[in-house]
Amino acid sequence: MSEQQKILITRKLPDAVTQRALATYQAEINAADNPYGTDDMLVRTQGASGLLCTITNDLSRDVIMALPECVRIIATFSVGFEHIDLGAAKERGIVVTNTPGVLTDATADIALLLMLGAARRAPEGSRMIAEGWTGWTPTQLMGIEISGKRLGIVGMGDIGRAVAARARAFGMRIHYYNRNRLTTDLEQGAIFHETLESLLPVSDFLSLHCPLNDQTRHLLNAQRIALLPDRPVVINTARGPVVDDAALIAALKSGRVAAAGLDVFEGEPDIAPGYHDCPNAFILPHLGSATVETRNAMGFTALDNMDAFFAGKEPPNRIA
Repeated sequence: MSEQQKILITRKLPDAVTQRALATYQAEINAADNPYGTDDMLVRTQGASGLLCTITNDLSRDVIMALPECVRIIATFSVGFEHIDLGAAKERGIVVTNTPGVLTDATADIALLLMLGAARRAPEGSRMIAEGWTGWTPTQLMGIEISGKRLGIVGMGDIGRAVAARARAFGMRIHYYNRNRLTTDLEQGAIFHETLESLLPVSDFLSLHCPLNDQTRHLLNAQRIALLPDRPVVINTARGPVVDDAALIAALKSGRVAAAGLDVFEGEPDIAPGYHDCPNAFILPHLGSATVETRNAMGFTALDNMDAFFAGKEPPNRIA
């Protein structure tokens, strides 16, 4: 029975999620939320049948191969799973699940927040207030209107389509690049591009929503930035390494890119220091899914996957 299973939860999760886990499992929780190192995690998984992890945990091949034999499922509190070596998990016979679908709206909202904030120079305005605003002037902090502009979306999955729906309400024209063209009912009038190189020249605003893999790492590099229209706005709520930081920072400093709104970064929480020298960079600390409703739903989905597995059923969000 699932209530007899021991599981390790590697980070502090929302109270409602923790209470459900404690009611259902022999759950070891990380109340202090001090990130476990690899050795500590391996010790704590002794006797555990399941591991509920997050994107901050290293579950590379060596770590998975070192997990105790008792670990039979890894449920990640995330949609992304680049922190887990799926091949190694399959070799070990460990089931892996994620939490898709539940964070679509929250992440799409953040993309629009970044789009508006970057285009309308919100961080510069905030700093102006903090440093002592001297009053309104006719040419103060003139930004870019989004109405009527072309929005290029890279990755037209659930989040990309949710961003498109919101952007249409602002009068934006939607273009997209995706591995496969959507059906007409999902396209909703958006214009499909068979190549990224075709999409970029028509992207006054570019919003990234693709997964991180070998093909998308540094997808937005200097060569592709050069294909964008004059002074575009770049938005990234996907994964940090999708962007070549050095190239984007250079483009922000030169004015080639008018502004950027970024919620994710390569090597986070360490952020390329050049962004701090770019007043036209609107940066947030990975807030995409950070609402009470969404973080609860992520935790409940992870537990749903575990519940199904321990009940002998196929987990609804199995990825390995």
